[in-house]
Amino acid sequence: MYRRNLPHWHPEGTAIFVTWRLFGTLPQTTNQVFDGRGFRDLDRQLDCATAGPSWLSDPLIAGCVAGTIQQAATERQLCLLHSFVVMPNHVHLLLTPRTELARITKWIKGVSARRANQLLGRTGSPFWQDESFDHWVRNHWEFDKIRRYIEHNPVHAGLAMSPEQWPYPSAHGSAQAERLCHGS
Repeated sequence: MYRRNLPHWHPEGTAIFVTWRLFGTLPQTTNQVFDGRGFRDLDRQLDCATAGPSWLSDPLIAGCVAGTIQQAATERQLCLLHSFVVMPNHVHLLLTPRTELARITKWIKGVSARRANQLLGRTGSPFWQDESFDHWVRNHWEFDKIRRYIEHNPVHAGLAMSPEQWPYPSAHGSAQAERLCHGS
């Protein structure tokens, strides 16, 4: 277990649902989210991306982030990646850690922030919110529910008609995302 603003406790070998957001996208009135309903309501509000940056709307930046997430699982072997989606101002992942979750999120957020900031020509400013939301998955039913939630997030946000139409979920090929990130 580790602690920042939110408690983080994960039984070994369990899948974990993780969400983090671009720096500056949390409403000023939001302090902490303690339950699933509060998280869902905040996530719906942020899906609208009406406040703060939405750098992940840029295909180059979203592809870079997607490529970094996939690289964490395939090349770095930090986790078993079950599902993910890159939205205009946040990311959802469903993964089973192969190391400490803090190490996984630090690597993904650090590498993707450096790459994205280079592409955006930004220096000296944070890219991601420091804190992440995470929830360990308790059973197969909840795993399936979270996976559907992640895959359908662009549809519920009105950004796509079906999960397959959104270009940055785990359903799309990692090679395309990696090319976008590295400019090949």
